[in-house]
Amino acid sequence: MKQSKKVALGGIFAALAVVIMSMGGLIPVATFVCPMFCMILLRLVSQLCGRRIGWTWYGAVAILSLLLGPDKEAAAVFVFLGYYPVVKPSLDKAKVSVLCKLALFNTAIGIMYFLLIRLFGMDQIAAEYAELGTALTVVMLVLGNVTFFLLDIVLGRLDLTKKRRRR
Repeated sequence: MKQSKKVALGGIFAALAVVIMSMGGLIPVATFVCPMFCMILLRLVSQLCGRRIGWTWYGAVAILSLLLGPDKEAAAVFVFLGYYPVVKPSLDKAKVSVLCKLALFNTAIGIMYFLLIRLFGMDQIAAEYAELGTALTVVMLVLGNVTFFLLDIVLGRLDLTKKRRRR
């Protein structure tokens, strides 16, 4: 595929991702679902167009999501975890364990919420989690780890470069 076609395809997928991220304010659970859909799109872009366009795509969608998206928490989730589909092939090639990938997820989420609450003053997030209580917050973190693990499996199965056997 020519470079100009790759850039155009990446731009179309980026526009779709920004639309998906903008839908994050409509449904409360979309705060976590929309960034995952965009990560799946990023996996396709990085495979079809290359890692360089994938990194550029990630940067453009992250910036546009922060500027245009109504749900800043969803945009922050994409900013802090959206790069994962680009680095996943390198992690898999290096045979990084699932526990290390989950540590990466927990570190990124921890830093994200610390910055959102302390630096950007989004105290409503802290109030939300205080209202839930410690037990439900821990349950949400465990469910987040399970979801990230399942996302890792889905991203691994979206490998377009593998040859599929015909039956």
